[in-house]
Order: sequence, then C-alpha cells, then structure tokens
Amino acid sequence: MLHILNGSSIEEPLRESGVPGKFFSFRDALIAGPIIAGLNKEQWRQLRVEHLASSYGVEPNTCDQQLSEQSEALESYSTHDEVVLWFEHDLFCQLNLLYLLDWFAHVDLAQTKLSLVNIGEFPGKENFRGLGELNEKELASLFPQRQMVTATQLELASAAWRAFSSPDPTSLESILQTDTSSLPFLSTAMSAHLRRFPNTANGLGQIENKSLELVENGRELFSDLFPEFIATEPVYGLGDSQLWLTLVNLSEGNQPLLTTQSDNERVSPTTTFKITDAGKAVLNGRSDFVRLNGVDQWLGGVHLQGSDRLWRWDNEVGRLKYC
Repeated sequence: MLHILNGSSIEEPLRESGVPGKFFSFRDALIAGPIIAGLNKEQWRQLRVEHLASSYGVEPNTCDQQLSEQSEALESYSTHDEVVLWFEHDLFCQLNLLYLLDWFAHVDLAQTKLSLVNIGEFPGKENFRGLGELNEKELASLFPQRQMVTATQLELASAAWRAFSSPDPTSLESILQTDTSSLPFLSTAMSAHLRRFPNTANGLGQIENKSLELVENGRELFSDLFPEFIATEPVYGLGDSQLWLTLVNLSEGNQPLLTTQSDNERVSPTTTFKITDAGKAVLNGRSDFVRLNGVDQWLGGVHLQGSDRLWRWDNEVGRLKYC
C-alpha cells in the first residue's frame, strides 16, 4: 500500500500511527509558477524545477532529484494493492490533488485500488485548517474512513486540471457552472483561485489586497502578518514561503506598494514591511497596481504579462473580464 501525502508534516505521525504501507510526501506546490499543458515528463519536470529553484532558493539538482523521486513513487503504483491520497480542502491541496487524480486517470490501474482521504473538518477541531493539526491517533482514525475514487471523480478532476492549465481561464469558470459535488471542495477552492487574478478596482488579487490591508492595519512584522493572513484567508492554504514571495513582489517595481529593510532573500520572521503612499492609493482604489508596475505572473496556465489587456477579476459581477 502506498500513501501519497499532502505534505511532509503528516508523514512521521502516520508512520508511527500504525497505518500500514509506504509513505511519500508530494513535493511540488502547484499553486504557483507556470503550468503548461502538453509537455512530456522531462519537460514538465524541468519547468517545475526552474520555478521551485528560483522561487524558494532550493538547489536545482536537489529539486530535480525530489521531483524525479516523486515520479518514481507515482509510477510504482502498480506494485501496490492500493494507493491512498491524503489531502484537504484548501486551494494549495486541491490543486495538487487535481494533478494526481488527473495523472491516475491516464494510467491503467488494473488491480490497484485508488482511495482518498479528503477532509475540510475534524471533530473537536474548531477552525480546522489541515491534516497537519492532527496527531497520530487522529490521523489513524481517518484511514478506515477513506473512500474509493470513482470514475466520476477522475473525470471531473481531469476536466478541472485541463481548465486550470489552460491559457483561457474562462474554461475554469465553465467547470464551476457544472456539478462538482463529487469533489466537494473543488468549487470553493477554484473560486478562490479566480479571485487571485488582478481585480478591476485596483489591479491586485485577493492575496495581495489582504496582505496590504493587514500591513496597513499594523501587522507589519512578518511573524505577526503570516498567522493573521492564514486565519483570515484559510481557503488558500499558503505556506510562509508563498506569502513571503507575495510581499517581496509588492516591495518591487517602479512604484513599490511596500517597503522593507530586510536583506534576507528568504523568509525571515523578524522582517518588517511598511505600506507606501502608492500602496495606500492602490488599496483605496485610487490607483492601479498593474498600470503602475506591470505584472509578470503565472496563475495556472495563464501568464499575466505587461500593464494592459489582461484577465482581471470583477468583484461586482463575480467573474473574469479581459480588459
């Protein structure tokens, strides 16, 4: 039996819980960086290696080895009687889950069973945020509750992954107009993804807007800002590295929205961010971040570039616009 986990934080507790099998933690973070459809295995791995190495400061060779090990783990599925996927409700996890379900949809499982632990709450855990909050006994209690993955789930996951990978994000909006109940957290997570696009009011996505708002309201120290962000925007499931990169991006450009005195290229809890006059103007809707600084960002298969004619999110109508 092979268990593919949403992150390394639950690997050791599961090993010690008595749940049988081999354990492998998913190594990529598909919430960020380029997602390009139609690549072969080597091209895809190289694409993701370049992103992970440049964004998180990991040595390219290390990244390549980790993603190669991930491919080997997936391709070993036929040697196991069952593969169990352990994921949760937030966008970070749901995107990785979609990738995996799509991967398994395109192989011959033969006699190998594919099952899923996919939760958004746990008894006694108020404001449940993820599997990493659970101890050995609690994690073990989820194992007998796992459910076999259905053909309907595989079909939906493949359609959703294709839409997420598409350079046309309206295909994802179309998916959300269909019945997505077989993957109960898909609709909420993908709706949150669409709100990451620059909005029509000020050119910032929801993550950037919330970050600016928290800094303006006094959460200037990263060690204060990060927990407050994940408490107010749990749907994204961001780690400290992803939020750090967002803040760094807002601190760059022709007219930065934040300033920082940090010399650290990587996450530093003691770093302080302060909102600039330009940041206040953007946050209040008097200026537009994209027009001030341009944008160069991948959101799934969509590469946002430049300062004009981009896909944007319109909060008033609740959908994307190309403008």
